[in-house]
Amino acid sequence: MNCRHCEKTLTHTFVDLCFAPPSNAYLTETDLNKPEKYYPLKVKVCDHCWLVQTEDYAQADELFCSDYAYFSSTSTFWLAHAKSYAEQMTQQLGLNADSFVIEVASNDGYLLMNFVAAGIPCLGIEPTTSTAEAAEKIGIPVLREFFGEGLGQQLAQQGKQADLIAGNNVYAHVPDINDFTLGLKEALKPGGTITLEFPHLMRLIEHAQFDTIYHEHFSYLSLYTVSLIFAKAGLRVWDVEELSTHGGSLRIYGCHADDARKTNKEVKALLEEEARQGLQAIEIYTGFQPRADKIKNDLLAFLLEQKNLGKSVAAYGAAAKGNTFLNYAGVKPDLLPFVCDAAVAKQNKFLPGSHIPILSPHAMIVAKPNYVLILPWNIAEEVKTQLSQDLPNTQFLTAVPELKII
Repeated sequence: MNCRHCEKTLTHTFVDLCFAPPSNAYLTETDLNKPEKYYPLKVKVCDHCWLVQTEDYAQADELFCSDYAYFSSTSTFWLAHAKSYAEQMTQQLGLNADSFVIEVASNDGYLLMNFVAAGIPCLGIEPTTSTAEAAEKIGIPVLREFFGEGLGQQLAQQGKQADLIAGNNVYAHVPDINDFTLGLKEALKPGGTITLEFPHLMRLIEHAQFDTIYHEHFSYLSLYTVSLIFAKAGLRVWDVEELSTHGGSLRIYGCHADDARKTNKEVKALLEEEARQGLQAIEIYTGFQPRADKIKNDLLAFLLEQKNLGKSVAAYGAAAKGNTFLNYAGVKPDLLPFVCDAAVAKQNKFLPGSHIPILSPHAMIVAKPNYVLILPWNIAEEVKTQLSQDLPNTQFLTAVPELKII
């Protein structure tokens, strides 16, 4: 396999999580009697441009299907994050009724609804039918396509270049990251701004967040590598913010390479921090596998111990990261009988691979387990706050970066 950015041959493995089904391929009861697709989940690292990337197996149209079950609006925290962003960008860029905003991977309209409410023209680009329909129902125009250079050129030819292009947690999901970035350049108005949010590779390594690795994430990104990808496309990263979302993310601000805005000092500072952390040396990557294995083994030991003691453990959050973890650990319903999730689209289905049933949060209150394992650790405090009043005798725990009661 060659690097998806610089095309150099890949010889180093970052982590091998064996085989797993796509993490968002939730199953119906009928599906349980059918064969299930599994793909290798191995991640390589390029020692030339330092792009960390999954091996080539699954295709994007198999992963982001018409009944895709992830709806961004499920999380109240994420809705608040999106509203704050929209207000910040509207003020910072002076957006108004004469402006145009594009969001790539607009999901169910969780972000663009804020621009619609403010009277700012916008367009969502979203290939999954289930989420696109949800966005259209609240008045957001949606183009149901995958984004790339060709679509960017079409938008430009139609006079639909944007003052602001937003992409939250999509950059890591695109199989051809160079084509996607060229699309951003084509669709961006002169003087316009691109913002992309994605989990920061430096934090993934620092906190051993191996469960954020799944087939839908084709790339794991540092500021250094993104800067190289942008430069190749004729773009420039001129500012960067570190965010707490998803265990540590970046929001990068991009523009055309010849834009008059100067590159802020924060970009240089973070590039230097990445270098100090060893992100441009192979050792930090080749040492990651044993850390992932310890976290997996610690959870298995805990679940087995509680079963032997006659204690009950349930999980909260049918999130992709949980599916990666449970499938790598080989956890089945005998150790974890059910998982609860607030997303109605996931309820009464089953987790891929493990076949653990997904129930509504009310089932947790009825069962009153001794322990609740919160799989989406990035929203652990939100979940604990929601459930603890009804479960006063239940202990809540997370497993990444280490097993702990919260």
